[in-house]
Amino acid sequence: MKLFHLSDLHLGKRLNEYSLMDDQRYILQEILSLVDEESPDAVLICGDVYDRPTPPAEAVTMFDDFLWGLSQRHVPTLIVSGNHDSAERLSFGSRIMEQSKIFISRNYSVGAPPVELEDEYGSVSFYLLPFVKPIHVKSALEADFPEEVEAIKSYTDAVGAAIAHMEVDASKRNVLLAHQFVAGAITSDSEAPSVGGLDNVDVAVFESFDYVALGHLHAPQRVGKETVRYSGTPLKYSFSEVNHNKSVAVVELGAKGDVSLRRLALVPLHDLRELRGSYEELMLKENYEHTNTEDYLRITLTDEDDVPNAIERLRTVYTNLMILLYDNKRTRSSASLDDLKRVESLTPIELLSEFYESQNNQPMDDAQRTLAQRAIENIWEAE
Repeated sequence: MKLFHLSDLHLGKRLNEYSLMDDQRYILQEILSLVDEESPDAVLICGDVYDRPTPPAEAVTMFDDFLWGLSQRHVPTLIVSGNHDSAERLSFGSRIMEQSKIFISRNYSVGAPPVELEDEYGSVSFYLLPFVKPIHVKSALEADFPEEVEAIKSYTDAVGAAIAHMEVDASKRNVLLAHQFVAGAITSDSEAPSVGGLDNVDVAVFESFDYVALGHLHAPQRVGKETVRYSGTPLKYSFSEVNHNKSVAVVELGAKGDVSLRRLALVPLHDLRELRGSYEELMLKENYEHTNTEDYLRITLTDEDDVPNAIERLRTVYTNLMILLYDNKRTRSSASLDDLKRVESLTPIELLSEFYESQNNQPMDDAQRTLAQRAIENIWEAE
């Protein structure tokens, strides 16, 4: 059984105030072309279909067109909601869509049955787990399994409890679709940061599955073992992703225990790139004439003096210049790039601790730190 694994479409996203609708429409059509070439037996979409819970109408229409294209090709499509989605909105009409083999997870519920698909080796069970927080799993369990609720303290506990109630038959081939942050994975700037690793899930909870199709992180990668994977986004959604090679993950299931993996490259309508140099260098025709000057760009000028109207003048060549920076003696003296990176790497409690000490000339004591950490976690959990 051949599967296409996708995630984090983020339809409706804007990047530095540029609409990416045309780019997203283009890449969805490219994916449909790959479907025509490869004839997968199913497409898995692992959350963050939209960039926000109330997506613009154009994004909804775009996804509707994509699902219509898949249904016209008679490709079963399985979808879970992510942290950017509204599970209720995403799953509207899902019971009707199942007649066209479009399966969309609704809000988390205990023991939701798997989707069963058949091939020459028998049945494959697909378990759909939407993005969950501990509070979601606790709420679902408290009526019938109140004794389990107190034991759920972390995201690992929550996902582990949800999987335990799936009652997975280990003798069969089993695939999980999920949208969580698995500990040890590599993040990008375009993802919402966790609070001190609060939302980490231990990869050990996925032992029951032959393949775990993950969404949430934007770099394609394995976590822990080859068969627990993030497909990554189909497009670059921040300049921290300029070196990513975006792709569709292809999973082929043979007999039980036989799993092979490969990637199909996705070439965007506009790439996301960085350029660096003096204004004169960047405006020399010989330096840009064989490049795509309509790509989305972040340009760093190295001129010691500011160039008058630099953005407007650069855009006469580089149409989609998004961000203009300077790197010279003046900027290096005002703010070290290393210092900026250090601040970005700090957790909220570390940032708060530094701020408290700067204001009070003494560090927080253990009681204050514990109280602050608890408040941060409560805010994170409530979001």
